[in-house]
Amino acid sequence: MDSMKIICPNGHLGFAPLRTESFQIGVDASPDYIAADSGSDDVGPVPLGSDTSTSPEAWQRHDLEQMLLAARKLGVPMIIGSAGDTGSNSRVDLYVRIIQELAVKHSLPKFNVGYFYSEVDKETVRKNIRNGDGVLGLDGYENLTETELDATDRIVAVAGAHPYIKLLEQGADVVIGGRSSDAALFAAPAIFHGFPADNAYYLGKVLECASFCAEPYGGKETVMGEISHGEVKVTAMHPDQRCTIASVAGHAMYERSNPFEEFFAGGKLDMTNCHYEQISERTTRITGSRFTPDDTVRVKLEGSGKVGERFIGLCGIRDPYTIANVDRVIDWAKEKVRERFGETGYQLHYNVYGRDGVMGPLEPLRHSVGHEVAVMVQGVAPTKEMAEELTLIGLRQMFYARLPDVKGTAGSVSFPLDEVVEASAAYRWTLNHTMAVNDVLELFPTNLTVAGV
Repeated sequence: MDSMKIICPNGHLGFAPLRTESFQIGVDASPDYIAADSGSDDVGPVPLGSDTSTSPEAWQRHDLEQMLLAARKLGVPMIIGSAGDTGSNSRVDLYVRIIQELAVKHSLPKFNVGYFYSEVDKETVRKNIRNGDGVLGLDGYENLTETELDATDRIVAVAGAHPYIKLLEQGADVVIGGRSSDAALFAAPAIFHGFPADNAYYLGKVLECASFCAEPYGGKETVMGEISHGEVKVTAMHPDQRCTIASVAGHAMYERSNPFEEFFAGGKLDMTNCHYEQISERTTRITGSRFTPDDTVRVKLEGSGKVGERFIGLCGIRDPYTIANVDRVIDWAKEKVRERFGETGYQLHYNVYGRDGVMGPLEPLRHSVGHEVAVMVQGVAPTKEMAEELTLIGLRQMFYARLPDVKGTAGSVSFPLDEVVEASAAYRWTLNHTMAVNDVLELFPTNLTVAGV
């Protein structure tokens, strides 16, 4: 094979439905693979800890159906990574079931479905802590302790290309992956077909978020990557989008602490010497990427632990004096919560939208406040009853807050709802670490089954 083409219709499958028009253009271009990532830790620790998805199953089913029917019509493999946002075992099982149900619904001839799991038992991690190998923290996290491990509800390991390659070698027509590197699931078929890792991992990097590498911005549009032994080319499928030098190079630097490096289980992609060339209106050619394998394989672990039950409340403030003194109002409400519940055993958070609700203390325009603000109150506690009560106090006492120059008794805070609302339980990230493994596949058991009639 001199070259190979992969289309990606969605940078986070299921988060919003793929756009069928550009997807069909991509299908008509006769790709060799159809692939999409379905996961991200951008959605926070709640889905992993609670073992749920952030999007309706109908949206996920829509994308899987579009991709499956196209792949079976063309007779090419289909690959999904990090099933159901987190790649937990239950999300992998969900996607395998959906594929099987869709195959029956459309009377598709039998085909092979490969899948692998990524969940890691806490005792496996504990052994690594105790044997001295260490579970090393990333991005400011301390090395993992057993106390922090015990506070964890669920752990997934982030796979590289290896379990995908193994399942392709076994003849899988559809591969459903557990938690894995976004780029690795695209690199895997390229490596499987003998293309160099230098180009294969860059192919994955440029395709992972679909049309985010194109301009003008358009979410959930299809792009096509083509790899040969000396280059990678990426083309926007939507007629009004273009993959340009700026858009492709910009995406290569996207979400990186170092804009020229990306790490995988087993090595590092170095994009320092990448050369970008506009070869047509909608296509950019990339050369010069390098993949350096590691001597010791370390696998990233993600873990989430429950903090407590959560309620939220909202209020609005338009009075300029109250806005100018909103921190005093919040402090008044916090004090009333302390009078009821003491100093510890709960959490109470305030987000002031219109001042610094998005960026918090990093907001450079914190003192340029608009004519009105909204305050979201979050209360977290061990029980739902306690969480509801402390959130109600933390919200309603803002109405009763006494400020020095206020003469009236009506209060300066309005409530769109009198009640507070139960939200998802609160979780926090407990693991953002790496763990050494002897076998790059040992944390990712693979399976093969059949779908169709």
